[in-house]
Amino acid sequence: MEFDWSVIGSSMPALLQGAKLTVFITVVGLAGGVAVGLLFGLMRAYGNRFVSSIALIYVEFVRGTPIVVQVMFIYFALPVLLGVRVDPMTAAVTSIIVNSGAYISEIVRGSFLSVPRGLREAGLALGMPGWRVLAFVIGPVAFRRMTPPLGNQFIVSLKDTSLFIVIGVGELTRQGQEIMAANFRAVEVWSAVALIYLALIGVLTFSLRMVENRMRIL
Repeated sequence: MEFDWSVIGSSMPALLQGAKLTVFITVVGLAGGVAVGLLFGLMRAYGNRFVSSIALIYVEFVRGTPIVVQVMFIYFALPVLLGVRVDPMTAAVTSIIVNSGAYISEIVRGSFLSVPRGLREAGLALGMPGWRVLAFVIGPVAFRRMTPPLGNQFIVSLKDTSLFIVIGVGELTRQGQEIMAANFRAVEVWSAVALIYLALIGVLTFSLRMVENRMRIL
């Protein structure tokens, strides 16, 4: 079978539409995931035993279950438990928030705890309140250290959006599946899907490297 470039051309509008949805889910989900990860990471690093235990339970539960199981629980089981309907997009974004938040919390915890204790003690000795020490003394140093692993988690979360095909979200992989079901040109369709994912991850990687370089300069 010869490779037909016209199949890619005709499929590209639908695939790009799916790519836009993939980017939207990733950006919104990671924005929430960073907020959740920062909260639970600080709870793990500086909370008392009770607070730290709550954060640990959340992290271990999420890391111990696949994201496919998590999104299917949110989409299928949560409506039964709460009596409310959850649409596929909400389930997809929520699962990215919940899943990435657990991994980001460990990145945050490790980064903050890796900062020399002397910096915190120096800030407190100058009479700064604890929250200002965290935000303006420890925070900038920790952020530099967490940038590389955060970037890796962003890439993983972007690729995880392909798993939302199981609940019918019309992201890039779902669009590729529907096009292939219509024209049976698997080689061309999945080659195009792979190239779009490579382009998205390439842009993300380039952006993250620019941030890392900027952090080295500051």
